[in-house]
Amino acid sequence: MEHYAGIDVSLESSSVCVMDAAGHVVREGKVASEPEALIAWLQQCGVDFARIGLEAGPLSQWLHAGLREAGFAVELLETRHVRTAFKTMPVKTDRKDAQGIAQLLRLGWFRPVHCKSMAAQELRAVLTARKLIQGKLHDVEMSLRGILRGFGLKVGRTTPRSFAQRVRDLVAGHPTLEGVAAALLSVRAELSRQFNGFQAQVRAQARRDARARLLMSTPGVGAIVALTYVAAIDDPARFQSSRDVGAHFGLTPKRYQSGETDVSGRISKAGDVGVRTALYEAANVILTRPVKGSRLKSWAMRVAGRAGMCKAKVALARKLAVVLHRMLADGTAFDATLAAAARASA
Repeated sequence: MEHYAGIDVSLESSSVCVMDAAGHVVREGKVASEPEALIAWLQQCGVDFARIGLEAGPLSQWLHAGLREAGFAVELLETRHVRTAFKTMPVKTDRKDAQGIAQLLRLGWFRPVHCKSMAAQELRAVLTARKLIQGKLHDVEMSLRGILRGFGLKVGRTTPRSFAQRVRDLVAGHPTLEGVAAALLSVRAELSRQFNGFQAQVRAQARRDARARLLMSTPGVGAIVALTYVAAIDDPARFQSSRDVGAHFGLTPKRYQSGETDVSGRISKAGDVGVRTALYEAANVILTRPVKGSRLKSWAMRVAGRAGMCKAKVALARKLAVVLHRMLADGTAFDATLAAAARASA
């Protein structure tokens, strides 16, 4: 008889439930959230597992890789599907969640999530760290401006190089403000140094990565957008059609149809928000800056004439997602004529 195991992962320990094909619980337990501990516990069950499931989360990819190497058939479950299914349970506990995951596996009512390769995870870590430092650098500068504004000291427009000196000039003669400014400017200087280091690392990575260089042949797509997209796609073959990529990153409209009601709403915003943001920024560059010889921009401007610039940027971001995937799948550089002739994603 086939057996299924559901694992509800927590930071320290995980709840595990083993269920047979008839839906009867065979074994349950709490196991340390370590690949070795889970492998040993599952092997002690003495049954053949048709499938083992984990909800996608921070530890899931690490545990998934360990269980996969041990020879188990493991699936990562899409978080939204799992949460929606669990809404029917009146009582929510880790034990109940593990049982629910096992039931989803037994019934086949789940959406598997791609487990990214180690190279993609490492690239994603670099991009995430860069984005975090960039955000903190902006927060420090805005906080410093806000503090000085409370004393009637307006920093005004500055460049990254002139900002520190402008602040020092404003707080001169104010001992308390001089101390505050010195501390925050010191933090800003270190954040700037680290951010510049990540910038150099990202540019070097883009030069070394053939896929990133290929995507950068597209107007509006620079090193950050290209690497973000490459890390998210990882394996282009996992999409049956390039048109599926737009929906995967939440760039297609929601639809509600029931009886005589049929409503098409805003984009779903499902999937990776970082990729969706990067594609939108690339679309914004194409539409707001001079781009020579790109019929892709001409197509988007016609959309803007009908539906407005905001919708045109989203439509162009969706088309970019499709075009970039096809470029990765075929290994071909950007062709403005083919891109303009391609059908827009539904």
